[in-house]
Parts: sequence; structure tokens; C-alpha cells
Amino acid sequence: MTQHTHQVRIYYEDTDVSGMVYHANYLKYFERAREHFIGPEELVRLFEEEDTAFVVYKAELTYKEGARLGDELEIRSRVEAESKYRAIFHQNVHRKGHEATMVEGRVELVCVNHQQNLVPLPKSVVDSIAKLQASA
Repeated sequence: MTQHTHQVRIYYEDTDVSGMVYHANYLKYFERAREHFIGPEELVRLFEEEDTAFVVYKAELTYKEGARLGDELEIRSRVEAESKYRAIFHQNVHRKGHEATMVEGRVELVCVNHQQNLVPLPKSVVDSIAKLQASA
């Protein structure tokens, strides 16, 4: 399965007193990568025109090596539509140009409408997932 890659640079604000990335920030990096996979404009369109928003249903992270101030990272994402209601993002953090995984993540998303009712994944997102898988 082909992956989507998103670049992240570590700034001072990302680190704790030890100079390492604060653990919760990896969730932010994963969120940015997913936003770039779907597209910021598409997320706005889905919310405004289709009454659909994404919410995290479940997140699991395994920390293997911490990133430091100044590091350039790649968030490598693979995604699958597990059902018509749930997308699973397998997202791993790597130093740019390296293969060793620093943080492993698995984030499950579902969609809800303005009333917080579960709705199916949007066709545009299902099509994007299929396109990414087909390019493998």
C-alpha cells in the first residue's frame, strides 16, 4: 500500500524542558498529515456543504525514539477504510531520509454531523483512500 508523506520540522515550542518533543505533539503531527491527505479545502467543504466532520474514535501510539529540537521529520501515513463508517490511519514518524521508526501510530476516525450523529465516510475521502491504495 502506498503511503502519504508529510514533513514536520521540530521547533522550540514543540519540546519540553529536556529538549525532546513533548509526547502529545505527535498527535498534532498526525492530525496535520491527515489534513494534508484529505485537503484543507475539502475538509471545509465537507463541513459546510455535507454536514460532515471527522472525529478521532481511537488512537494508539508507541514511542521508540524521541525527536529533538531542529529535527526534520516525515509522517508517513497509510490509510484504509475499515468499513463505510471508519477509516484507520497507520502513521509512523521517521527522521527525514531514515527508515527507522521513531513513533508508531494507529488512529481510527469516524464522521459525525452537526448533531454529533455518526454518518458514513464521505465519498470523496473513500475515493482518495482507494486512489492511494491503487497507486501501490
